[in-house]
Amino acid sequence: MNTAQTVQKPPYLMIAILFVGAFVAFLNNTLLNVALPTMMEDLGVTYSTIQWLATGYMLVSGVLIPASAFLITRFKTRPLFIFAMAIFTIGTLFAAIAPNFGMLLAGRMIQAVGSSVMGPILMNVMLISFPVEKRGAAMGIFGLVMISAPAIGPTLSGWIVEHYDWRVLFEMILPIAIISLLLGIWKLQNVLPNRKVTLDYFSLVLSSIGFGGILYGFSTAGNDGWTDPIVLTTTIVGVIGVVAFVVRQLKLETPVLSMEIFKSPMFALSAVISAVNSMAMMGGMILTPAYVQQVRGIDPFESGLMMLPGAIVMAVMSPITGKLFDKYGPRILAVIGLFITAVATFYLSTLDVNSTYLFIISIYTIRMIGISLIMMPIMTNGLNSLPMQLNPHGTAANNTIQQVAGSIGTAILIAVMNARTTSSAETLAKEAQNSATGPMTEEQIATLKGQITQQALLDGIQYSFLIATFITLIPLILSFFLKRAKSPDKLQSSVENEAQ
Repeated sequence: MNTAQTVQKPPYLMIAILFVGAFVAFLNNTLLNVALPTMMEDLGVTYSTIQWLATGYMLVSGVLIPASAFLITRFKTRPLFIFAMAIFTIGTLFAAIAPNFGMLLAGRMIQAVGSSVMGPILMNVMLISFPVEKRGAAMGIFGLVMISAPAIGPTLSGWIVEHYDWRVLFEMILPIAIISLLLGIWKLQNVLPNRKVTLDYFSLVLSSIGFGGILYGFSTAGNDGWTDPIVLTTTIVGVIGVVAFVVRQLKLETPVLSMEIFKSPMFALSAVISAVNSMAMMGGMILTPAYVQQVRGIDPFESGLMMLPGAIVMAVMSPITGKLFDKYGPRILAVIGLFITAVATFYLSTLDVNSTYLFIISIYTIRMIGISLIMMPIMTNGLNSLPMQLNPHGTAANNTIQQVAGSIGTAILIAVMNARTTSSAETLAKEAQNSATGPMTEEQIATLKGQITQQALLDGIQYSFLIATFITLIPLILSFFLKRAKSPDKLQSSVENEAQ
């Protein structure tokens, strides 16, 4: 294997090229969320069908991200990036010219194949390009792309759909993808260490069944309910698949995703904190638009604009947080960040039909400040505790855990919201019936139904935010046990120098 050590001088041009590729890949994750209703009408399909453009993309990414550790270890940086970017570009072209839903879905799936490798490549290049004491600032810049790109997706999507055809969503990404591909061919270098490892295909099958089943089961549970046979079956099969995948990795000499990373206490603790935080964060990012659009009746573009200050603040805070991490370590940032997140989430549970726009935007933005203090410092500290050769496995595990945890958190909070909404609607309907003094006109009945529906949904969202607050308290408690991770490679180097 090539020597796994930090390069002497960071390849800034190469990192910039990778940033462009990762940005369009991350942006693509949330770009269609607001546009789905418009696309549904234009393509003449049902809402459950159009949802596959988001669900399918997530499933392919979730299945392939665990394999990114093998790909980065086995193949050189330049050809791997060029291949991934070429696949992503082809998928974007297919989606842009798609005459029907089938071709559009195929384009999205192809996009996901390419994009699933972009983030892990960039993160691993960042880890090897900067020493441990400077990684916080470097990973803060990475966080700017990782956080801000998906955050601006809904706002950008809402504006485009309101003024242009939905195909522009893909047409604007296509030239950026082509430029990134050409720059990769022209300037990219091979900096990541490689070794010849064989791919265990059965592990790949187990990974696909396991993570694919869990992601699909939890992503559809919010709409179809936990008692739906398909939801139950896919979730149970998924859990069995993940357990079998982990057991097999422990037995393999060269695993697809090494479980050795979890022997590091700081990586394991960081993974748990990131997972629980992702559950609360992703669920909150779904509940806030639900309140703004469905309870308050604000159109998608305006609701996207209301979320935009939070996205901007996260983008600005990410590099700052990275520098603070280098100086003060992970514990103080995590404690402060999770405390802010918990308090802001609680205040979101107090939203009502009369809450001002300024209050909604302020609380949401403050919550984003809290989250920006948590995500990258926790992840970076965990990766810093690993030897360099395990970095691909650490980044793959982090991305997979966050995606699965985010899907689980969203499903749980939506299920809680739906259950609370239903029970609240029944209670409100009985109260209205008992308080009725005489027969009502059809118009009065329709008005009353609308009021009951609005109040019941509000009650469901408030209760879900309250549950999210308690979920956030779990990583807050765990964050007090965080310590600044020491690089095993640096410790080994010190020992060798003393021996000499």
